[in-house]
Amino acid sequence: MKSMIKAAIATTILGVATISSTFAAETQKPTVVLVHGAFSDGSAWSRVIPLLQDKGVNVVAVQNPLSSLSDDVKATQRVLDMQKGPVVLVGHSWGGVPVTQVGQQGKVKALVYVAAFAPSEGQSVVDVSKDYPTPSGFSHLVADKDGFVTLSLEGVQKHLAPDVAAKQTRLMFATQTPTNSHNFEEKVTVAAWKTKPSWYVVSQQDYMLQPAAQVAMAKKISAHVTTLQAGHTPQISQPKAVAKVILEAVL
Repeated sequence: MKSMIKAAIATTILGVATISSTFAAETQKPTVVLVHGAFSDGSAWSRVIPLLQDKGVNVVAVQNPLSSLSDDVKATQRVLDMQKGPVVLVGHSWGGVPVTQVGQQGKVKALVYVAAFAPSEGQSVVDVSKDYPTPSGFSHLVADKDGFVTLSLEGVQKHLAPDVAAKQTRLMFATQTPTNSHNFEEKVTVAAWKTKPSWYVVSQQDYMLQPAAQVAMAKKISAHVTTLQAGHTPQISQPKAVAKVILEAVL
């Protein structure tokens, strides 16, 4: 009889512990995983990260190699795998493509696109852009012998980030990561926004991704939309506005 009672108590304790751990997981504040775009690195989020941290949000920035879609997907996946609880996955520009590919995972609570590409299954950046005029920034690409591209200083200052101070744009130019030009032709096989709530920051003064294309993608993915009078890097020029959108997805 005593053994039966002990067993019953143990089962009850185990059940309570399981319920408690499940409740904790469900109520845990999501970690924000930030995925940068082309011609950049994780420091592109340096003005947003402190704003999120000040609100008690755990933040991790992915360092994409920008050598292929699959490489960037793997880099994002590694960061996702390290998170114990729910995640809000945020992509800027090209970063929206790996976000779209990997964001279907169960731990991903929501997606945030910041002036970002949100392709459908079987689409590439080229496919998404083909019905719109080529943005002026693409006239300022510099390619090396291996097909990796960067932006000229003029491209950074007048097209990538025209609303950012010159001191900052010189730093952006000096630290940009060369991007494989073939990335823009690679197609996603999954569209995570079909099953995840999504937010979209539209940059109305964007010379790297046509604002009309952004509006169309935001509508396609049924996103909560915030429109900013900003260039292609609102996370740098208007970090408070971008952080506000991310926090909406977190909460």
